[in-house]
Amino acid sequence: MKLSEDAIIASAKLTNYLLIYRSADDKSKFLSQAGYSLDNWQQLEADLRNQILTLEAIPSEETNRFGDVYEIRGLLKGPNGLSLSIITIWMTEYETGQTKFVTLYPNKEVE
Repeated sequence: MKLSEDAIIASAKLTNYLLIYRSADDKSKFLSQAGYSLDNWQQLEADLRNQILTLEAIPSEETNRFGDVYEIRGLLKGPNGLSLSIITIWMTEYETGQTKFVTLYPNKEVE
């Protein structure tokens, strides 16, 4: 199934989490390999929307009391031309019906 094209990708999720170095579960170094940084976080948002959100979403086996959780796997081609194999998590909230980006991480099954 395809998720809503107008899914919410919160800028804070990108600028305060994914693109900031974290001592535990850091994703900024992974994303920097493809040329993503705080300086071009809008490019990451656009690329997630145009390259990943357009792919098939698979319902997750994880249960969540706030909404239905989905996984989208794909290649994210960064601004420097390098493609990263990623898994993204999305949730469609029960209360609002809105689909929101939750997180992404490397797809280690492909490497």
